[in-house]
Amino acid sequence: MAQDDVFKKLISHCKEYGFVFPSSEIYDGLGAVYDYGQNGVELKNNIKKYWWDSMTLLHNNIVGIDSAIFMHPTIWKASGQVDAFNDPLIDNKDSKKRYRADVLIEDYLAGMDEKINKEVEKAAKRFGEAFDEQQFRTTNARVLDNQNKRDSVHARFAKALNDSDLEALRQLIVDCEIVCPVSGTRNWTEVRQFNLMFSTEMGSTADGATKIYLRPETAQGIFVNFLNVQKTGRMKIPFGIAQIGKAFRNEIVARQFVFRMREFEQMEMQFFVRPGEELEWFAHWKEIRMKWHKALGMGDHKYRFHDHDKPAHYANAATDIEFEMPFGFKEVEGIHSRTDFDLSQHEKYSGKKIQYFDPEMNQSYVPYVIETSIGVDRMFLSLLAGAYQEETLEGGETRAVLKLPVALAPVKLAIFPLVKKDGLPEKAEGIMQMLRFDFSCQYDEKDSIGKRYRRQDAIGTPYCITIDHDTLSDQCVTIRFRDTMLQERVPIVQLHEIVSEKVSMRNLLYKL
Repeated sequence: MAQDDVFKKLISHCKEYGFVFPSSEIYDGLGAVYDYGQNGVELKNNIKKYWWDSMTLLHNNIVGIDSAIFMHPTIWKASGQVDAFNDPLIDNKDSKKRYRADVLIEDYLAGMDEKINKEVEKAAKRFGEAFDEQQFRTTNARVLDNQNKRDSVHARFAKALNDSDLEALRQLIVDCEIVCPVSGTRNWTEVRQFNLMFSTEMGSTADGATKIYLRPETAQGIFVNFLNVQKTGRMKIPFGIAQIGKAFRNEIVARQFVFRMREFEQMEMQFFVRPGEELEWFAHWKEIRMKWHKALGMGDHKYRFHDHDKPAHYANAATDIEFEMPFGFKEVEGIHSRTDFDLSQHEKYSGKKIQYFDPEMNQSYVPYVIETSIGVDRMFLSLLAGAYQEETLEGGETRAVLKLPVALAPVKLAIFPLVKKDGLPEKAEGIMQMLRFDFSCQYDEKDSIGKRYRRQDAIGTPYCITIDHDTLSDQCVTIRFRDTMLQERVPIVQLHEIVSEKVSMRNLLYKL
C-alpha cells in the first residue's frame, strides 16, 4: 500500500475511533487546529506522564515548573523571536499555494537520498550475501553521480541558510527544477520572510492596551525563572528544569495532520551546565533521549539523528531525533546546545544579574544550556504511525490494530460478559468495579465477542477479559492478548496482579 494511502487511513482511523477530530468541525473547521477525542487525550496524557516521570523521577537534579502563556513582551525581544523567528516562504503563481522554501529543498534532497538507496537495494538483491554496500556506494558510477549532485545541492542549501540569502534559496529551487506539488509548474514568486508569532493586546481600554504575544515556545518561561528555581530549590549546577505546555505559531504552511499545527504542546527540559562543558552534556543528552524513544519498542530502525545545517541563532550545536512517518523521516525532538545566549540576553534586557555562584570554582558565571524539546503532538503521531497495522486473519478477515506500548494505551483493559443474561453482566460489573480504580477500563456487552475484540484492537487495548458461564462456578475468566490474539484462562483473584505487572509505567522507566 502506498504511504500516502496509509497516512489517509491513519487520519480516518483517528476520527472514527475517537483519537483526533477537526476543531470546530460543525462550523467547517479551523485550519491546522485539532481537538483530541476521548481516546486521543488518554494517549496524549500517557505520553506526557512517560516523559515527565523520566525527567523528574529518574534524575535527582531535574525539577518541573508550569509558566504562564502570557509573558512580558520584552522577553520575546530579548530571545530574538521578534526579529528572527521567521520562515522563508514562496508561492506558486499557478496553484496559489504557499510553501516553505527550505522544506521544498529538504524534500528534494530526501528524494535524491531515496533514489540512491533504491540503487543500493537493487544491487543488494542482485548480489545477495556477497554484496558489499560500502564498496558499491564508493564505486558505482550512477550512485557516485547522484551522490555528487546531492552533495552539491546540499552545500548550496546550507550556505544559503547560513547566509540568510533568500535569493539563493529561490535560485536553488529554480535550478533543481522543483515543481509545485499541486500545479506541477515551476512558476514561483520571490522568497520572503514571515514572522510566526501570534500577537494580541492586554488591557482594559484600546488606548492603554499593551501588545503581547502568545508564546511560540515554552523555553523562555524556564529561563526567566532560572534564579527563582535555583534559589528556592537550592539547586547546584548541573541541573535541569522541565515543563509541559501549549505554544502557538502562525504556521502559514501547516500540513500533515497534527504534525504541524498552529496550537500545539511541547515537552521541554533546559539543562544548565558550566561553560566549556556544554558539548559533553550535549552528547550525553543525545544518548539519553534516543534511548527514551527506542524503549517504546517501535523499532530502532525507525529513528535517526539529523544534524542541523544551520543551527538556530542561539545554538553552537543542534540535532533532531527523526522518526519514520508515513511521509518520510521527520523531526519529533530537537536537542540544542543553546550556549549562554538566553540567560545573557535576559540579563541584558531586564537589567537584572542572572548568574550562578559556583562554590567549587569560587566564581559566578552565566550557565550554558542544553535543551531537549519534543512536540507532544508529533510524538503522538509517531506512536500512532508506528503502531497502526492491518492484518489478514484466517478465513480472509482483516483487522485494524494499534500495537501501542501497553503502558501508553488509552484503555488498558476491556471487560465483556459473554451474553447479557444469566448473571454474567452482574459478574462483569463486579470485576469492573474491582479494577477501575487502578486501570482505565471499558465495559462492552454489545455485539458478538469477535466484533468487541475488533473495536478494542482498533483503539489499542492490550487486554480483553471475557466472563462466561464457567466463571460463575470456577471464578476464572478468559484473558485475550491484543498482539498475539492468544487466550488464557486465569483466576479472577490474579487479574489485578497480572494486568498491573504488564501495563505499569515502571516497565518503560526500567529500560532507561
